[in-house]
Amino acid sequence: MRRFLKGLVPAAVVAAVAAGIIGCGSSGGSGTTSASPTSAPSPSTAASPSGVASPAPGMLAVAPGWPTVPASDFATTIDNPWFPLIKGRSWVFTGVKDGKPTVDTYTVTGQTKRIMGVTCSVIRDRLTVHGKVAEATWDWYAQDKQGNVWYLGEDTKEYDAAGNVTSTAGTWQTGVNGAGAGIFMPANPQVGMGGYQEYLAGQALDQYKVVSVNASVKVPYGSFKNALQTSETTALDPGVRDAKYYVKGIGQVAEETVKGPKETSFLVKVTK
Repeated sequence: MRRFLKGLVPAAVVAAVAAGIIGCGSSGGSGTTSASPTSAPSPSTAASPSGVASPAPGMLAVAPGWPTVPASDFATTIDNPWFPLIKGRSWVFTGVKDGKPTVDTYTVTGQTKRIMGVTCSVIRDRLTVHGKVAEATWDWYAQDKQGNVWYLGEDTKEYDAAGNVTSTAGTWQTGVNGAGAGIFMPANPQVGMGGYQEYLAGQALDQYKVVSVNASVKVPYGSFKNALQTSETTALDPGVRDAKYYVKGIGQVAEETVKGPKETSFLVKVTK
C-alpha cells in the first residue's frame, strides 16, 4: 500500500500528540471520498539534505517535526484502535494501479525486528497483479506507551512480470543513512494533526494530515460512519494526493487517489 501523507501541524501540537495528551476530538468536516491538506510545523529535530540529526544515546532517530522519544518508551503490542496490528491478522484489498486490477494482502507476521533498541512488529505487504507479485514489502512498526504507532522503516522490492527485481526505491530504516521514524497513527487523532510518517532524504518522505474523524466510507467489506480520514502526499511525487480511511477496531479500509494517476485500494476481507 502506498503511504503518501501530508499537511502538518504546529510543533506544540505535534509534541502533545507524541506525549499522548491530546484527546480524540469530535470536530471535523463530514468525509466523502476526497480530501485536502495544508502547512508544516517548525522541526523540533534538525534536518539536513543528508538526513536527520543523530539522536542522543538511547533515543530514537525521528523525522523532522516530531519530538525525540527514548527507545525505552515503547510497548510490546500494537493495539491502537485505529491501526491494530494483531499477530496473525490479515487484510485483503482489491483495487487498481497503473490501469491494472490489483490484490494487496497485508499480514501481521508475528515476527519482530530490533531497530535502535525498539522491538518492532514485522508486517508483510504483497501486491499482486494478475496473480503475480508486483511489489513485496516488509514494514516495521512499534507503538509507544502513550499509544502512538511509529513507522520505523521498510524493505521494499518491485518486480517485473518475470519475477525479476526492478527497484528497491523507498527502502529505509530508522537510524541508517540519516533516516528518521515518524508517527504513523496518533493515539488520539484530531482534525489538523499530522506530519512525516517516514523520513529519508530522496527516498522516503510520506506525510499526512487528519481531515476528518467522522467520515463515511463504503467498501466491499462494509459501510462505516465515524471513520478517520487522512490526506496524504509525498514531496517525491508532488503531483499526487491520496485519501485514506481508517475504522476503529479494523484499521485501514480504503485508499484512493484524489489528485494524480488513478490508484485505489478497498478492503474486501479481514482474517482472524
